[in-house]
Amino acid sequence: MTTTTPFTSRAGTTRRHALGLALAAGTALPLVSTATARAATGRTGSRAATPAPVFTLPGPTGPHPVGTVELHLVDPARPDPDTGRPRELMASVWYPARGDAGRYPLAPWMQADVMRAFLDGIGLPPDLAAAPLTAGRTGAPVHRTGRGLPVVLYSHGAHSHRSDHTIIVQELASHGYAVVTVDHTGDAFTRFPDGRVLTPRRPMGPADFAADLPFVLDRVERLAAGHNPDADGRPLPDGLAGALDTSRIGCFGWSKGGTATALTMLADRRVKAGLSLDAPMSPTVTTDLNRPFLMMTAVYTRAQDPDAAVFWDHLKGWRLNVQAAGVTHHSYGDNEMLFPQVAKATGMTDEQLKAAIGTLDPARALKIQQAYPLAFFDQHLLGRRSHLLDGPSRAFPEVSYLP
Repeated sequence: MTTTTPFTSRAGTTRRHALGLALAAGTALPLVSTATARAATGRTGSRAATPAPVFTLPGPTGPHPVGTVELHLVDPARPDPDTGRPRELMASVWYPARGDAGRYPLAPWMQADVMRAFLDGIGLPPDLAAAPLTAGRTGAPVHRTGRGLPVVLYSHGAHSHRSDHTIIVQELASHGYAVVTVDHTGDAFTRFPDGRVLTPRRPMGPADFAADLPFVLDRVERLAAGHNPDADGRPLPDGLAGALDTSRIGCFGWSKGGTATALTMLADRRVKAGLSLDAPMSPTVTTDLNRPFLMMTAVYTRAQDPDAAVFWDHLKGWRLNVQAAGVTHHSYGDNEMLFPQVAKATGMTDEQLKAAIGTLDPARALKIQQAYPLAFFDQHLLGRRSHLLDGPSRAFPEVSYLP
């Protein structure tokens, strides 16, 4: 397994950095030691076995159960900069499933070996807790309505992984979207079908992430045409081949992935609408973009980040910039639900937790991240007008609509 120390750059901050901020906010973090965690999970005989805590995620609100399947994608036309071999990516498709989806197993947020590598990579004991289960039913048949499913791509942030915004992903899927998430190999925690577990090994820029997304879109088009894009030919869920509508494609990303979303839209007109979750928009975007774009900002505000301000000026189509009060860079995603559980397992103080994820109530943060992306893609991919996007909402008084 490749090991590395996550970096912090202007183009994206990591969870290790967030924990460092938490440490700076108070006394030393009383982390559970790896040895204690292993003893608690029965890995040694020195103590009675106690099950490790299992983190949890909230379920989606849509009318459909959710299915998911992973894909191994290989791009023969593009060599990987680290290996020289054809670039490999792991992706997952999340989609509305049939009513009998409950007989299929729930997918974990991460496989156990990747979860251990991830916890270790962000400076936590690798046996601290088991990965949460998602709402996704692995391999469940697709719910078909006679019209193709709109597609949304997701791009993660620096030194992260494709599960990082599962709350938003499964929310969209439960409302009828096919959401394709991708690990950007080299800057991601990922696992390939042959058992290889890779961790982030080098800094990658938003342009590197953006180079992956058109290839993923090519494979989405193959899937929409009825073909199986999995490099190993593993079977697809019933009804998935031919189920996607590639005339209605959106994209969103967090941090560096949000910048990659913008760069992808500038290079690939197949993406009709884009959303960034606190993206630094660096390198500076100097090209006009005339398709709908939503910026959900926290730290990288237009007032504080000149690149974000320049990007805003180049948005020539529908545009909106919202910001919730009391948020940090890690607030618009699964961190809001997982960090409080990390705090409980490690003994973080309230002050340290707030330094990591902000002062916004996690329950309110959950509702915001479920409502705004759905409203945005509903309006701009499905033509369903959302008054939530018109201006300040009584339902979300903590959200400001920035002029």
